[in-house]
Amino acid sequence: MSCQKLFIVEPTHLVESESEVKVDGETASDTESRAEAVPLSTSADDTPEVLNRALSNLSSRWKNWWVRGILTLAMIAFFFIIIYLGPMVLMIIVMCVQIKCFHEIITIGYNVYHSYDLPWFRTLSWYFLLCVNYFFYGETVTDYFFTLVQREEPLRILSKYHRFISFTLYLIGFCMFVLSLVKKHYRLQFYMFGWTHVTLLIVVTQSHLVIHNLFEGMIWFIVPISCVICNDIMAYMFGFFFGRTPLIKLSPKKTWEGFIGGFFATVVFGLLLSYVMSGYRCFVCPVEYNNDTNSFTVDCEPSDLFRLQEYNIPEVIRSVIGLTTVWMYPFQIHSIALSTFASLIGPFGGFFASGFKRAFKIKDFANTIPGHGGIMDRFDCQYLMATFVNVYIASFIRGPNPSKLIQQFLTLRPDQQLHIFNTLRSHLADKGMLTAGTEDE
Repeated sequence: MSCQKLFIVEPTHLVESESEVKVDGETASDTESRAEAVPLSTSADDTPEVLNRALSNLSSRWKNWWVRGILTLAMIAFFFIIIYLGPMVLMIIVMCVQIKCFHEIITIGYNVYHSYDLPWFRTLSWYFLLCVNYFFYGETVTDYFFTLVQREEPLRILSKYHRFISFTLYLIGFCMFVLSLVKKHYRLQFYMFGWTHVTLLIVVTQSHLVIHNLFEGMIWFIVPISCVICNDIMAYMFGFFFGRTPLIKLSPKKTWEGFIGGFFATVVFGLLLSYVMSGYRCFVCPVEYNNDTNSFTVDCEPSDLFRLQEYNIPEVIRSVIGLTTVWMYPFQIHSIALSTFASLIGPFGGFFASGFKRAFKIKDFANTIPGHGGIMDRFDCQYLMATFVNVYIASFIRGPNPSKLIQQFLTLRPDQQLHIFNTLRSHLADKGMLTAGTEDE
């Protein structure tokens, strides 16, 4: 329809006329109706048969309670097992979770527009996932395995030109997308292009931050994830038994009683878990790569953050508990910030996911976990939490890393090393940290 014809339409029919505007031979109303006509996956009863028989005499409300509870305990047990297996297994699990979450979101997009048979959509989506993972994990390998990379010639070359290679790989996918454009489906193909990139931003970028948090020390990985899990469980428990007041329309089953009860329970849980974990080096030490043994090590001298200190109790609280001082790990104070975010802001990741699912009229992202939905249903809050933890560490915790500086120093040319040595010696002498005799030596 030409612009001239659109402007002479009477105002009362303007909206109707706009909805019928053709784009590349297809009207917008056709797009909407066909998109909504495609049936998305519905949540079926995927409860294991053994549980169905055991809980057959219960009402649907209590049956769901027991199913969720039993499978939650199973997932917590699995979480303990992968922690015991060490950081390498944790990184592999994070990668697997990332791939499954990406698959669940992309599958929803594919089901919405499946009837259009968009060319190369799935192939390009997975190709872009490969490109983005190559970029992020290549950066991580270069950063944390610097000496190993410099020792192996192929890895050193890949590291040196890593960003150029990553950009080239992305350009190949970009050109493939342009070549796949079909006149009849231009708009839908760009919808899916944006869908894929937003999914990459949400899933891959934030899972990469999970890996970075893990390298800062397993405590920065375990405590935030555990706080989100605790808040999810306790909010459900408080809401199940005491919930009366609806919290938000996006999630009708969420209540203020569950939200508030989950907050207080999570803060207490975070303090207790932090106290227990702060006493073990395997949890508080940064995960580093040992070049001599070619393995990960988590042994160090704990920083002041993980050493007991005495704190004075405010006057208002002294009269209640009868104590004037208390011994705590400084990390416990940081855990209050982590658990508060997990309780008050973290659920908004779940609300965002609920709005997304309502937009496409689905209950869950998938049926992977009976009673819980898909993997993305369990990690919608975790990804938001991972981003906060990474920003928190960078803002309030992390300082310069001497070992990384030394690794980079040793890769410089001899004349560059000598220049830095003389500059550092002069700087230390000016500050009075080197005597004249020591400087002459």
